[in-house]
Amino acid sequence: MGLDVIGLGAAIIGVIILLAIFFTFVPVTLWISALAAGVKISIFTLIGMRLRRVIPSRIVNPLIKASKAGLNVQINQLESHYLAGGNVDRVVNALIAAHRANIELPFERAAAIDLAGRDVLEAVQMSVNPKVIETPFIAGVAMDGIEVKAKARITVRANIDRLVGGAGEETIVARVGEGIVSTLGSSTSHKKVLENPDLISQTVLSKGLDSGTAFEILSIDIADVDIGKNIGAELQTEQAEADKKIAQAKAEERRAMAVASEQEMKAKVVEMRAKVVEAEAEVPLAMSEALRTGNIGVMDYVNYQNVQADTGMRDSIAKTSTAQTDDDR
Repeated sequence: MGLDVIGLGAAIIGVIILLAIFFTFVPVTLWISALAAGVKISIFTLIGMRLRRVIPSRIVNPLIKASKAGLNVQINQLESHYLAGGNVDRVVNALIAAHRANIELPFERAAAIDLAGRDVLEAVQMSVNPKVIETPFIAGVAMDGIEVKAKARITVRANIDRLVGGAGEETIVARVGEGIVSTLGSSTSHKKVLENPDLISQTVLSKGLDSGTAFEILSIDIADVDIGKNIGAELQTEQAEADKKIAQAKAEERRAMAVASEQEMKAKVVEMRAKVVEAEAEVPLAMSEALRTGNIGVMDYVNYQNVQADTGMRDSIAKTSTAQTDDDR
């Protein structure tokens, strides 16, 4: 009797274990929920999801949601998108939002947008409710040399057809900034910009800056305009300073050349004086040689000495007169 009770208890435990394994592996409650929501799905399909390592709730719950919203979405589409690494729930939410807003959005396009890394639900919401992008202050210089800073608000709407492969918000901001700089640079005066800031938005908006982007620009509004530096005056000041430095460098070059020329002349004078001294040193030798050979006589030599003495006296008198004249002054 005891053995029968033990065997019965073991059998019950085994059955409980088997049922636990079965209900863990086979999502029966999820299958019942799908049937209750009117979604026809085979229990073997759910088992196949387990075998393919797909979480059944990630597929069935969005499928129920889509069915209740009146969308014709197949389970194979959801499962293939899940296996591709997409967010099934977000795609279904985007499809429901597009359906409610009467926006044509096929499942394949929504899945492609999601796999491209964009938030497809946010894109649909932006198609219904446009987004405002505010740029930082963008500086440009008018023709009169005055810097003008402008801040713009860009109202954009997502373009579903261009979300895959289209440029993002950064491109929109960069293009608008480029258009603002170009418009400011072509203005003859900064006063004209201050009087009519809407000229900037009109000019920029007419250039079709949303081409090739994932957005459609609805409007560009200039939020603020400010005056910056007088770039023209600063450039003229810098140019004048540069010209001054160039002139100083040229003057210094001329001074250096003059000093070098003066030094060269002094060197030549010293050289000439040395030659004179050398020549004067040869005079006694020449006189001695002339006396020895008889070319000149003793009286000629005496006359030469008298001439030298007379010349020395004249030089001394001239120096004395010059010194007295300087003292009188």
